This record gives sequence, C-alpha cells and structure tokens, in this order.
Amino acid sequence: MTIDQHGLAMSGASRAAVRHYDQAIDELLHFRVEVDAESAAALADSPDFPMGQVLAAYLGLLTTEADDARAARQRFAAWRARIDHPSLLPRERAHVEAVQALLDGDFLTCGALLGRITEEHPRDALALAAGHQVDFFTGDARSLRDRIGGALNAWHDDDRHVGHVLGMYAFGLEEAGHYDRSEEVGLRAVELNARDVWGIHAVVHTYEMQGRFGDGVRYLDARLDDWSTGTFFNVHNWWHYSLYALESGDAARALAIYDAVLAGGQSSMELLDAAALLWRLLLEGSPEEKRWRALADAWPVRVAEPFYAFNDMHAVMSYVGAGRFQDAEELIRGREAYLAEPRPGVTNQAMTARVGLPVCRALVAFGKADYDAAVDLLYPIRHRVNEFGGSHAQRDAVQKTLLEATLRGGRLDLARVLVSERINVRPCSPFNWLKQGALAEQLGDRAAAAAARLRAEELVRRT
Repeated sequence: MTIDQHGLAMSGASRAAVRHYDQAIDELLHFRVEVDAESAAALADSPDFPMGQVLAAYLGLLTTEADDARAARQRFAAWRARIDHPSLLPRERAHVEAVQALLDGDFLTCGALLGRITEEHPRDALALAAGHQVDFFTGDARSLRDRIGGALNAWHDDDRHVGHVLGMYAFGLEEAGHYDRSEEVGLRAVELNARDVWGIHAVVHTYEMQGRFGDGVRYLDARLDDWSTGTFFNVHNWWHYSLYALESGDAARALAIYDAVLAGGQSSMELLDAAALLWRLLLEGSPEEKRWRALADAWPVRVAEPFYAFNDMHAVMSYVGAGRFQDAEELIRGREAYLAEPRPGVTNQAMTARVGLPVCRALVAFGKADYDAAVDLLYPIRHRVNEFGGSHAQRDAVQKTLLEATLRGGRLDLARVLVSERINVRPCSPFNWLKQGALAEQLGDRAAAAAARLRAEELVRRT
C-alpha cells in the first residue's frame, strides 16, 4: 500500500508509479497537456494500479470526444476483467463504480458517486476535479458550488493544491450567482498559483456576468503569459477575451482573435468555442461565410454518433452558418433516431430530448429566417437550457438567438420581456442597451431608441 500526495491510501502502485500519478494530478489541475504522459507513465510502471486506471478512464471520458470514450471503455473493461475487485481499497472500489457509471453514459449517477467519495475523502483531488467537470457538463450550478465548498475546510493554506481547489470553488460560486464572493475567491486562487487557468477563468466569468468587460480585458492582459499557452484551456480563455471585444463593439478585434487562435481547432471544445464566437457575429449581421465553411468541415467526424448534446448544438451552428442545411438536418434526424431507442440512465438522451434537439431545430429555423418557429422552439425551454451543460456565458448564445428571433420576427411583446430581463440583471452591458434601442426603434419610439444607443456608447467609453 502507498500514500498519495494528499495523504490517501492506494494499492497496486510502485513508488515510481505514485510519483507519476501525483504529477499527473498536478498537471490535471493545471489543465496541462502533460497529464496524458504522466498518466501513461504511471500505468507503464504498474499496469494494474487501480487509481492509475481510474485516472486514465476519467481523462478519456471527460474530453467529450466519442473516440476517446470508446478507447477508455475498452481499456477499463480489460483491466476490470483481470483484477480481483473485492481486493481493492474501499475508495478505489467507489471510484471504479463512478467510472463505470460514466462509461455507461450516466453522468448523474457518476456525479452522485463522486460526491459520496468526497464526503468521506474531501482531500481526494481527483474526485473533486472529475466531479466538478461532471457538474459542468450537466449544468448543475448548485453542485458546482457545493461539491467543492463542502470539501474546502479539509484543505489548508500550506497544501500544494489548495489554490486549485479555490479556483474550482470560485467557478462554482460564479455559476451559482455569487459574483462578489467568486471574484474574491478566484483572485485568491490566482494569488496562490499564478498559472491556475481555471481560477483565472473563474474570475473572467465573474466579470462577464457582471458586464465588467473592461476589467476582464485588463485582467487577461496583465496575466497573458499565465493563461495563453501550454494548457488545454488556451483557446477557451481567448474565446472569453473575444467576448469582451464583442461587448465593447470591437468585432474586428474578435475576428483577429478568431483567426489567430480559434480557427483550426482540433478538439470538440475548441471547435465549439469557434462556433460560439462566429454565431454571435452572425446574430449581429456578420455572416463570415468563409470562416464558417472551414469550421463546418471539422465537425462531421466528431458528431458522427450521439455523445454530448452541447457539442451537437455547436455543430449545427456551424452547418447553418456555412449554409449546409442538409448536414444540419441530417444530424437532427440522426438524433431523432437515437431517441427512438430509449437507453435508461444515459444522461445524453435526456439532454438531447429536453434541450439539444429543440435548440438544434431552432438554429436551423433561424438560419432559414423562420423566426416564429425559432421563438416557438426556444421560448418554452429558455429556463432549462442549463440541462445540457456549459456555463451561463456559453449558453447565452441560445438566449441571444431567442432575443434576435423575437426582434426579427416582430414578436415585440416577448422581445420587451427578454430585453427587460437582460437590462435589469446587467444594466452595464452595452449589448443589452443596443437591443433596447433596436426594440424601441421597431416600436416607433425614436427618442427612446436614441437614448438607449447613447447609453451603450457611454458604457463603452467608461471602460
């Protein structure tokens, strides 16, 4: 029996395997690509090391790539077939059950099982990190906050990874709406570890949710070397930077970021960031056909089979943006067939049925200028789009599509409701005031439209 860096017992590992495992956890918490090499090195030294196998499985499953999940499923099944399950330590058995639930497509059961592990072992960094990602993929803001908050008192100021735990907590606080506390905790996390990209990301989200886009740009600029290279999260944080540029009305800067960083993405996460940026530009009348065509070419292999409805939405955005409606409709038909064969416990089926398919159909309707259909599909689900994962900032693409469809389709009563909601949550957002101006213009109130646009300009100048 051996002990990991956080004081937890493990079986089946040599000292060298433990060193690689501990370093892999460090790399994981930093979102660095070296996590794969360290994980592989641990298993090369001790092939049946239970926590090494568990870590490798989580790494394969949490990329949201179907091919990675398939490979992880095969490796884990082969390992389980050759080990004596009852001989594992209780925590190891609990992780095996959590991984198996995830392999079976049951995100919710996996999250619950990881929660039980955290209750007994609050210093299990892998359980916290994997659980945090599961909460993100299922859009569970309360668990994003409380899974970490409930473990936090077991961590101490001199712990190597206490800053990373704080970074996770800051993101959970932000998604749950505690913006002041999120900023405080996130800044502390980054103070403890300047290269905690998840902590930086949490602070950036907090500024986004408060409409503090000037603060966000300055924060990212001041820490450029800490977040812009060497991690899985480079592209995503550049995406946040581009959102700040769009909020300030600087579409040219956003496109420069797209061309320099987001274009040519390889992973589903990178592709969805690219689609999400171009879709926001499309909503504002900037079609970007050439960029859409290149992006649409990258999606088919990644959505060839149902795996994660949130990815499906971004693939459909890309097809619609490129004018490839046949591809979008083919994906939708494939997901309809997927739902026709119920698979109890598969979380993605519920995501697809309740949110994914309505959103995909609405995007196609919007692209075809059938704005009434887009509104009728999106308005009933607007308060539950969190169910297919992502963050508030990411899901805002859906809300902005709904708002734009009400304006273009003349559904002005609904547009008034949506604009009023946005302005009263974020009165410092230039985008919200521009939409107030567009609504007032359609209502024939030119004075109110001019006043709203002046307000937007004033907010931009203040940054």
